[in-house]
Amino acid sequence: MKAIVLNNPGEVSQLQIQEIAIPSIQAGEVLVKVKAISINPVDIKTRTGKGVYGRIKDQTPLILGWDISGVVAESKSEQFKPGDEVFGMVNFPGHGKSYAEFVVAPASHLAIKPANFSHEEAAAATLAALTALQALIHNANVQAGQKVLVHAAAGGVGHFAVQLAKHLGAQVTGTSSARNKDFILQLGADEHIDYTTYDWSTHPEEFDFVLDGVGGDTIDKSLLVTKRGGTVISIPTGLNEAVTEKAKAKDVNGYFILVQSSGTDMQRIGGLLEKGILKAHVSGTYPFEEMAAAHTQVESGRTVGKVVVTL
Repeated sequence: MKAIVLNNPGEVSQLQIQEIAIPSIQAGEVLVKVKAISINPVDIKTRTGKGVYGRIKDQTPLILGWDISGVVAESKSEQFKPGDEVFGMVNFPGHGKSYAEFVVAPASHLAIKPANFSHEEAAAATLAALTALQALIHNANVQAGQKVLVHAAAGGVGHFAVQLAKHLGAQVTGTSSARNKDFILQLGADEHIDYTTYDWSTHPEEFDFVLDGVGGDTIDKSLLVTKRGGTVISIPTGLNEAVTEKAKAKDVNGYFILVQSSGTDMQRIGGLLEKGILKAHVSGTYPFEEMAAAHTQVESGRTVGKVVVTL
């Protein structure tokens, strides 16, 4: 089978297509013939030697990627049978090996793909959608009537977080540059903030929950506008000690989360997709042979929604 192997961390030129053997499966696993792969910022970071590279660097061949949608080719699980269309985030934050024609996945990491969704849309609704769900529901326990701020609301995690927060009954504000204002409002956001010109020091302390998908000084800005007893969750960087102390001083819960593979959560996402409550916005698709171009697009930091690679 064809797979894209990372020989050494670095530029996109390190991603090389190779022929390798189709992997075998163990009890509780399925072999998925991949139809679509979603590309995330963590893919880019890991390719450059950051992200989760340290966890998987000694495994060979080193194959990046975690998000897949495809068809079960072989199963050693009672949960799925050959021919089932499935999607999920595989083995995160371990070695997912999704940049390949066939992927071995624990059945517990997958769910049945909604029939009314394409493989491209389903692949897009994996790591990013799981992150939004786990942050808003499992960690922050967002409730109806609360005020929620989503930074980078036009991005992969952000565009799912806006939709999910609205579904939970929250009043949602999303940040982006001015050019993505309409997109964010169409997702269901009640308010939009142009982060390029906004003076956060003038904003009242009103948010019950802030999801920070940017990091850096955005964490400090988030703390300025979070109510006492509120929560700030950071996805890309975590909270350094100084910011953690600031959060404590303001009586704000501030912490970092790392998304985890979960078939149960994927089933929940599948249900929300099937009902039209969540929609995956795919702004670009690339053939498998153009993985480098897909990485370059995501690395630009200007992707609206998700980028997907097809096989």
